Amino acid sequence: MTARNGQPAGGPFRKKPLMQLVGECTARNALRRVLTPWELLFLGIGSTVGAGIFVVTGVAAGNYAGPAVVLSFVISGIVALFAAMCYVELASMVPCAGSAYVYAYAGIGEICAWIIGWDLILEYAFSISAVAVGWSGYVATLFAGAGFPLPAAFSNAYGVSGGIVNLPAILIIMAITILLTFGVRGSALINNIIVIFKIAVILLFLFLAAGHIDAANYTPFMPYGWGGILTGASIVFFAYIGFDAVTTAAEETANPRRNIPIGIIGSCVIVMVLYIAVAATLTGIVPYTALHNNNAPISSALSAIGIPWGAALVSAGAIAGLTSVLIVTLFGQTRIFYAMAQDGLLPRVFSAVHPVYRTPLLVTLITGSATAVIAGLLPLDIIVELVNVGTLSAFFIVAITVVILRRTDPDAPRTFRTPLVPFVPLLCMLFCLGLIAVLPAITLLRFVVWLAVGLVIYFLYGYRHSVLGGAPAG
Repeated sequence: MTARNGQPAGGPFRKKPLMQLVGECTARNALRRVLTPWELLFLGIGSTVGAGIFVVTGVAAGNYAGPAVVLSFVISGIVALFAAMCYVELASMVPCAGSAYVYAYAGIGEICAWIIGWDLILEYAFSISAVAVGWSGYVATLFAGAGFPLPAAFSNAYGVSGGIVNLPAILIIMAITILLTFGVRGSALINNIIVIFKIAVILLFLFLAAGHIDAANYTPFMPYGWGGILTGASIVFFAYIGFDAVTTAAEETANPRRNIPIGIIGSCVIVMVLYIAVAATLTGIVPYTALHNNNAPISSALSAIGIPWGAALVSAGAIAGLTSVLIVTLFGQTRIFYAMAQDGLLPRVFSAVHPVYRTPLLVTLITGSATAVIAGLLPLDIIVELVNVGTLSAFFIVAITVVILRRTDPDAPRTFRTPLVPFVPLLCMLFCLGLIAVLPAITLLRFVVWLAVGLVIYFLYGYRHSVLGGAPAG
């Protein structure tokens, strides 16, 4: 496809053929298929269990659903399972970096790929910020337990508990940003160790708290009604974000038809059970009103029932787990920029690699600086709401893509097929729209403004510099 008369060819709905995508992926990666179901399961759990369980559970219970937050986790977990099955099918067809952005490029067209890529930039950026705020909350709890409380003015966002700026959140993001510029990357062994540690900390909390559950704390069970439960579901959906990391390992997996579904669906089910158990226990040992705007609910709850050493251990486990999530998420953000820049939709500088460290230095510094500002100045509820609207939109696009590719490329190789198409993708889309609809109107307005800015950038730059539209490759 070439440009004619200075205008890009194909229009904004031009698509990348599936075989072209697979060819590009093969040219970049000649990886051995060695990953086992257990390694994929650990990868899925490791990338999912983080700020969602250690932080957002308290926000959802205290601000939206009360003790009925357990139902919020069930609802959002079902949506995650539907989305996971759609992700599995697309990953088995197009095992490339870029996730939903790449899938949309093949199934719907370039402008939709741009929208979802721009959306993923928002999702990743605010995910990093949310995790950093949670990290800060557990650091503050750990210091307070040791008798050295951090000043509220410098450990909370402006307007939250007398805060001015969340300095620990800023510092951890900048520290990891500096590390990543030098090429620091985690190994499968380190990830497995951290996963075991995180699960052990969660099980320890359940064990220590079980004897302190007071049934009176479950009354009223639904203080905010079904509206609060659904809003809570849209908030705790953040806790399920991360399973798509398994899909990016499709081309490195032995027997992907069997192992990828085990990794994704298995990790979804395991974390759902853990989340429901933690939510039920947390709201049973302290009144849900005590969880309002609490950035470290699990350790705070243990302190409240007189187990400070348990609170300290949980804080240490949460800090370690959240640090690993920060590293993975901040590193993963650069993959979206890289894929879009390689396609010409963003300036080539965003895919530039440092000649010595072999890392995307500029985009890492930009992402780190921007997310540090967000984490330092915005309260957790606003950050999480923006993450969720971005993620739900991405899942919606993935579900549409499954349906479209079943019609346009019915004979394309698929090592896994989503069951009951089009019903499962349609249910996924309906649930996603439902959860988006119950988010605060101001959150939706912010998201629309973000997408509008993205479309302006696309038509002013991306459309005219697209490699698929005829612009020279970088």
